[in-house]
Formats: sequence, C-alpha cells, structure tokens
Amino acid sequence: MNVSTATSDSSPTTSLSNDAPLRSAEPRTKVISSVPVGYPRTAAGAKAAASNFTVVMGSWPFLTEAGARRSALSVMTANSAPKAVAEKADRTARQAARGLQNGNHKLDRNRGIARTGVLSARTLGFDIHRATVRLWTTAVRGSAVGHRAPATSYRSVTVSLVWENNDWKLYGGSEQKGLVAPIDFRQSTNSASSFADYVPGNAADPVLSGSVGQDGFPARYRHTEQGARGAATSAVALWGDPRFFTSSEWRHHMLAATAAPSSLRTLTSDTDATAALVRENRALGEDGTTADGGLLVTRTAALATRAVSYSDRAASIEVWTASVGGVAGPDETQTPQCAFLRMTVDLTWSGGTWTTTAVTPSEPLVPAPPADPASHSSSFAGVGGVADAPPTA
Repeated sequence: MNVSTATSDSSPTTSLSNDAPLRSAEPRTKVISSVPVGYPRTAAGAKAAASNFTVVMGSWPFLTEAGARRSALSVMTANSAPKAVAEKADRTARQAARGLQNGNHKLDRNRGIARTGVLSARTLGFDIHRATVRLWTTAVRGSAVGHRAPATSYRSVTVSLVWENNDWKLYGGSEQKGLVAPIDFRQSTNSASSFADYVPGNAADPVLSGSVGQDGFPARYRHTEQGARGAATSAVALWGDPRFFTSSEWRHHMLAATAAPSSLRTLTSDTDATAALVRENRALGEDGTTADGGLLVTRTAALATRAVSYSDRAASIEVWTASVGGVAGPDETQTPQCAFLRMTVDLTWSGGTWTTTAVTPSEPLVPAPPADPASHSSSFAGVGGVADAPPTA
C-alpha cells in the first residue's frame, strides 16, 4: 500500500473506543460559480480559503473562459481588494491559456487538463480580520489528446485574505517558482489519452473546508456525493501525515475518528505494518528523523476526484493524487520524490458521517516531469513540519 499526505492543525483528543461520541457538526463550504465559500473564522478556515482560491485560479474554466473567470473573481475577491488583483489574475490566466494551446488555435475543455494541488500550507500571519498563507503547489496542465502528455510544475504561492461579508475573501497575492520534487524513478509518463478521466466534465477539483471537530480531525460530512468526495480527499491526506508513520498514538486516534467501526481492527493492523516498514526503510528514529538529522517529509495533494459508485449507504471515490515522500537532509539518495497515483477510497455512512473502509492504490497517472531541476534534499525541511500541513476537506 502506498500512503499519501496532509495533516490537521490540532492534536487529537478523541477516545480510541468505538463508542466515542460523534465529532461535532461544523459549517461546511458550499460552491458558488465554481468557488467554494463559507469558511470558519479560524486559521484552518483561512488555509482552506487560500488553497481553494488557488485551485480555482488554476482550473481549466478560469484559465480559458473569460466569463467563468469574471464570475469566479466576483465571488472570491474582496470588495476592498485593489483593482490590480483582478487585472493580474486576467493576465496570468491569459498567459497560461496560451501555453495550453500547444500550437492549436482552439482550446477544447473536453480534452483539457488543468489541475492544481496544494502540497503544503503555512499560515504566515493570522487574526480574525486578516490572514496570509503561503502554499506549495503542484499543477498538471496540458491536453488529453496528442503526442505530448500533460506536464507538471511547482509554485510557491502567497495568498492574502480579509474577513469580509462573513467570509474569507481574496485580497492579494504573489507567486514564484516552488521547490521541485522529481517524479519517482519507478514511475514513467502516461500517454496523453490516459488523462481523459480528468478533463473538466469527468472529475471535480477537491473542495477543502477547514472544518474540524473538537478531536482535531475533519468535522462530520454531509450525506451527499460531495460529502463522500470530501471524506475521500481527507482520507488520502491523513493517511500520509508524517505522524502516520512516526506516532502509533496519533495514527490510532486518526483511524478511530475516521474509519468505519467494522473496518477499524483490520485497518489498524494493516497501517501499523505499513508505518513500521516505512520507518525501517527510511532508517527513522522515534522522532521521525534519521541519524544524520534528516527530517521525514510526506505530503499529498489531491488533484481531482471522481465517483466510481455512490449510494446513500456506501461510496467508492477515486482521488488522483500527487504524493511527495522522502527525507529532507544531507543524504541526497533520500531526496523527496513525487508519485502520481489514483487512490480508491471506499466509504460507508456510519455514525452520522462518511467513514473509511479501505484506501487502495490503483494505476498511476503520471504527467511529464517538471522542466526545472530538482531542489536540494535539505531544502524540503521548510515544508515538512506539522505547521506546514494543508487543510483537509
């Protein structure tokens, strides 16, 4: 089993008992003009808003359709924001659209791939009025037809937010080249046609909420397909949190909070074995570091989701993920690498929320490698801590 990445912002306090009380129901985001809205007035809510706005601004409709872009900007941008924010978004989108054409004069959304995933998120500043969040993102862009597979790239994005009209709104931002994790040497690039399941009409961008219960894990999900997609997005993220591998206590709390009671014993046994294998292979101590001071870095970005099956009692959701794993330190042989996997998350409706019964990797879906050279192993330490974890769904 290959395991992915992400974390929650708080330490869990939930009981390991199957009879633990239900996690509290928190307000969750809804979507207007393709933009998730309705965040908690918390640091986690600000992280979610910054992440979702960045994902939206990297989506195919935003990059290629002026009307869709104007609608999205009208929803996400603060009334108090400088006019230059929208103007910059227009310029950036037009430039990206030219790159997506690949010499063709017509952009076809039925064949287009433009997905952005958030690998890490750090709150640089926060109060109840303003927040600044720095994101490390990966984007996959291109076409599902032709001889050239969609390619991946990495950016460091800083997002400024204000609390306006009872929600987090975009106030400004900047971006530059981000840390580059090379593609896992065991994965080869798929053909362009392999990406057809992830064109705009066939899959959805993940929607992150920032809504957590008192246990520090995601609050209860709605009894809808979107709720199931959210639970699946969080599952692949939580199963790749660095503490999943280094702390049996944290891992057991996480499973008790998110797994179906009927599957808890099996999942606990299987994940204990997986974590032990990773610690052995990476030569990790109890604190998650190697003998020479290297830090375990694991991060997973959900690039898109699609429902394999759905009913009001059970769901199977496929999540296309970019999962970075390795050790940040002096040993270049353990430089973090990125694996692109399709993960199938099986869920059941239990205890008033969607709960996990299995997380299973299926066929990889691998874009062309980034144009920029890989970053030095030690530079990844800045995105490897708990404070750098992206929000869950």
